[in-house]
Amino acid sequence: MTSQLMVEPSSLMYSGIVLNTIQDLHLFKFTDELQARSDELLEKLKTGLLTSEEEAELAGISDLARIFTYANTLLADRQKWSQTPSENSSEPEQKNYVNTAIPQNL
Repeated sequence: MTSQLMVEPSSLMYSGIVLNTIQDLHLFKFTDELQARSDELLEKLKTGLLTSEEEAELAGISDLARIFTYANTLLADRQKWSQTPSENSSEPEQKNYVNTAIPQNL
């Protein structure tokens, strides 16, 4: 097994996390600053200019992103199953239709 240096994801939690509310659902997301840093590190990775310290930082940010994805999935699933259908939306149920074009003169 190959060991990898990584910034501990927990070290990013106090300055890099915000709670975002979307339709009464609370989700974890990165602050704008941490998202910008992640984007910057990913660009450096693509160009091959990432230092070993930055690689460790990107690994920690990536691990935190995986944790958020998992936690947000659980939160969204719990919210979906804990509400009654009338609580899921204040608007009447909408029908979804697919527009299909049938070519003429085939």
